[in-house]
Amino acid sequence: MRSDRLPLVIAHRGASGYRPEHTRDAYLLAIEMGADAVEPDIVATRDGVLVIRHENEISGTTDVAAHPEFADRRTTKVIDGQRVTGWFTEDFTWAELATLRSLERLPRIRKANAAFDGQQGVLRLSDLLAVLDEAQRPVGLVAEVKHATHFDSVGLPLDELLTAELGGWARDDRLIVESFETTVLGKLRGRGVSAPVVFLVEATGSPADEVALLGNAAPTYADHLTDAGLDGLAGKVDGISVAKSILLESAELVERAHARSLRVFTWTLRAENRFLDPRFRLGGSGFGDWMSEFQLIMHSGVDGVFADQPDLAITARSSLVD
Repeated sequence: MRSDRLPLVIAHRGASGYRPEHTRDAYLLAIEMGADAVEPDIVATRDGVLVIRHENEISGTTDVAAHPEFADRRTTKVIDGQRVTGWFTEDFTWAELATLRSLERLPRIRKANAAFDGQQGVLRLSDLLAVLDEAQRPVGLVAEVKHATHFDSVGLPLDELLTAELGGWARDDRLIVESFETTVLGKLRGRGVSAPVVFLVEATGSPADEVALLGNAAPTYADHLTDAGLDGLAGKVDGISVAKSILLESAELVERAHARSLRVFTWTLRAENRFLDPRFRLGGSGFGDWMSEFQLIMHSGVDGVFADQPDLAITARSSLVD
């Protein structure tokens, strides 16, 4: 494989295999490890501040449940068709969220990460942009817009809020914007965000924006990956980002997408046995044969990979150079 065709290594929520995800230390470590870019998940507060959390439901990634002053905020909502119970960013002001501390989302799997629980707070998108602007080398940003249809329904248009927050980053060639919903990507383009936009594709289900519009007639994610579906995406988005299982089952997807000038990314490379394809598990609770899986994925010709352990992904990538 030629060095100019090597995939980008994108640190998934920072170096989340080593520090609680979406914390300042996770992003700083990813930069130190040499990641080409970092990927935050973006949601909003009640007062329109963009914050970085895996989901708008925050009980698994913060200590909100330990705050009696917020006990009455616990509720059940339907988010993208799923009933979810917990605490939601859109029910808090930024000042309130700033009192919370971050927790490891997978403490049973990543016990070492849990040792850092409570040491850092919730980051705003503006905080991460400052980290990147202060980095000693150029580092890209792959910004994931989460639950845009839901946030629209509660009066928090993420396309508007994100465009305003990005400022000069909206035209920075280090930026990529991605979402599981193409509607918000189109709106961002309409607002002058010139960055490439990438459609995230799950292994099952249908995009929330299309379900909101078409109900049961909405196409599935799988429909979007047929030849006709890719034809429809070409020109509408600049690329697709698919679940790792899709790529492992259908390696020819990369060639079909590239034939339509669509870039291809995949998520998520994780070294732990339980996250690896069964072919590469070695048993036990530690790391499996991550090198073989990572190399297999990179040999498919993907343009970028999201990795929880960006240093290991970089190691796997370096072994592919002629």
